[in-house]
Amino acid sequence: MKEVDYIVVGCGLASIAFCEKLRANNRSFLVFDNNSQQSSLVAAGLYNPVILKRFTYVWKSKEQLDIALPVYETIEKELDIKIDYKLQILRRFASVEEQNLWFMASDKPSLESYLSTNLVKNTNPHVDAPFGFGEVFQTGRLDTETLITNYKTFLGTKGSLKEEAFIYGKLNINSYSLTYDSIKAKQVVFAEGFGVKKNPFFNNIPLNGTKGEVITIKAPNLKIDYAIKSSVFIIPLGKDIYVVGSTYNWSDKTNAPTEDGKNELLTKLRTFIKCDFEIVDHVAGIRPTVADRRPLIGVHEDFKNLFVLNGLGSRGVMIAPYVANQLYNLIEHKRELDAEIDIKRFTS
Repeated sequence: MKEVDYIVVGCGLASIAFCEKLRANNRSFLVFDNNSQQSSLVAAGLYNPVILKRFTYVWKSKEQLDIALPVYETIEKELDIKIDYKLQILRRFASVEEQNLWFMASDKPSLESYLSTNLVKNTNPHVDAPFGFGEVFQTGRLDTETLITNYKTFLGTKGSLKEEAFIYGKLNINSYSLTYDSIKAKQVVFAEGFGVKKNPFFNNIPLNGTKGEVITIKAPNLKIDYAIKSSVFIIPLGKDIYVVGSTYNWSDKTNAPTEDGKNELLTKLRTFIKCDFEIVDHVAGIRPTVADRRPLIGVHEDFKNLFVLNGLGSRGVMIAPYVANQLYNLIEHKRELDAEIDIKRFTS
């Protein structure tokens, strides 16, 4: 019988961050993943410390970035890949009033290190931005597809990945250990994203799930090397390729791209991009979202060796390493979780 410290179910951003914490502490683990969840793969991957719709501070953004960026640097070195790209993000202003709100926000202590007080004027004839831009600091893009694809290959070479569905009915639980087929483990961590809805141990947590769609375009004349946030994001990938996203659909729970989603993105994009382009890809995924916009982390009410790591929403790149640390410290060191992310806020 194979013995490990942990079984981890899922292999998205949350799972990878938790696996990195296990590796750093010499804990053995086995990951189950059947490629059923697409939200991490189709994520735009931007990280920035400001909510650009309202010019407000992202919850615990400094703590998140301080933990996340070294984790991704370690992965880059270990796997010999490039995934973290420093990227300038410019917020397009729609009016003088928005400019004023930006400068007011930049005076706030929580935001002054993230928001530039210099107005960036538009000089690109293919971008409509008569009121200019505001620049956000400490921003970048994580190539989530490269990360996940290469990390799964890495786990495979270590014998730490089973590319198959986790069958909940095969899990036998007692107070001291768990068995699953011929595997014995001390703990199971479920990091399944929206797939947790089918999990009999945690399907009662209030995970909503929000569908997001993104398109990839080729625009040879655009020539921007920075991301623009307007009614949608446009993010440069190089070689005249850009990602445009994202939509928010609270009713459709499928991973299938839709014409409605594509048309919404195109309509919004054409309000500020004034050059020809062609669509080269269109993908969709279900974000694991929560009504109070906080992750869902914690231990099962009855089975104290079952844990959930979920609810990262649209900011998984920043949040994943932070909550992975929190969960690891709960399990290994009996440290209490941040009350804002503990599932007890809904169950107790």
